[in-house]
Amino acid sequence: MINRFILNEVSYFGPGARKELPTVVKSRGFKKALVVTDKGLMKFGVAKMVLDVLDEANIPYEVYDDVKPNPTVTNVTNGVEACKKAEADFIVAIGGGSSMDTAKGIGIVCTNPEFADVVSLEGVADTKNKCLPIIALPTTAGTAAETTINYVIIDEKRQQKMVCVDPNDIPAVAIIDAELMYSLPKGLTAATGMDAMTHAIEGLITKAAWEMSDMFEIKAIEMIHKYLPVAVNDPTNSEGRNGMAVAQYIAGMAFSNVGLGVDHGMAHPMSALHDVPHGVACAILLPTVMRFNMPVSIKKYVEIAKAVGVYEAGMTDEQAAEAACNEIENLSKLVGIPQHLTELGIKEEDIPALAEQAITDVCTPGNPRPVTKEDILNLYKTIL
Repeated sequence: MINRFILNEVSYFGPGARKELPTVVKSRGFKKALVVTDKGLMKFGVAKMVLDVLDEANIPYEVYDDVKPNPTVTNVTNGVEACKKAEADFIVAIGGGSSMDTAKGIGIVCTNPEFADVVSLEGVADTKNKCLPIIALPTTAGTAAETTINYVIIDEKRQQKMVCVDPNDIPAVAIIDAELMYSLPKGLTAATGMDAMTHAIEGLITKAAWEMSDMFEIKAIEMIHKYLPVAVNDPTNSEGRNGMAVAQYIAGMAFSNVGLGVDHGMAHPMSALHDVPHGVACAILLPTVMRFNMPVSIKKYVEIAKAVGVYEAGMTDEQAAEAACNEIENLSKLVGIPQHLTELGIKEEDIPALAEQAITDVCTPGNPRPVTKEDILNLYKTIL
């Protein structure tokens, strides 16, 4: 068995870390940036916190802020044109997974023009060149896109999320500055944080998991359980925000290399067909999917129980595993995640179409327990 582990070149951590940006740019000889972000971050001044650093250092840039919450092929193709027009030689990505994923798509197409249709990047594309260098500054603590080899784009024609896996898309530099997350609304903090928890748990139990990935995921689970309620309820608490920023990055380091499972496989069509925020989709599914996978993951669940502080001496493995599932469900409720699909506008008649996409999703085969379309239908119905 040969295991591969890919990480980005360098990362900076800590409140105020964005101030390292000029040093990074100048040390690499970059000339002009395309800043990829969204209109909300521009409107509420979060992107400005980074743009001010560029301005003070006299680093030229142009802004592309036409990024949707669930980014599309059109977002990427328009961004490629913006990058060419700007004559940018690197990208500064500011935002959550949507901005990061859009930046990755832009960067890959710019250096691999044979994939200009974008849809041919789905799955594991045979790109030859590293993407245009990306400096990634996350504004949410969830996707860890700043350190992963994955990105997700919606193909509008098929109304389907494309999961793209490509070592050439990994950002050259990640700058994890918790100050960029202080103004994140409660609901988004909760959703992105539970997305990170889903990454950590699925990464821990996926078929490809091994000792190195387990080490990262257990630590991420422990930290998310500790810091997510703090970040949700006290948004400018630097310990809580920085703890979540680091925790989601740790989870991303591992799942990027070992994959995910049916939770993400089922969450992706919820976003593609019903525009459900990705973190909410992952979180609402997580306790139910955990219980589905319990028979084949019970030893790992004992470790989860220990990480979240619910393991007690004398517990059987089954008791510890059930306690772990209950505690993750409690955390989800505590931070305000909806508990039923109907709360998201999804009806019973919508479930077959969701299951049709979920069974073919690139994440689903990584699930530790074999899963059929009938299983997926039942899992959706359990939380209807």
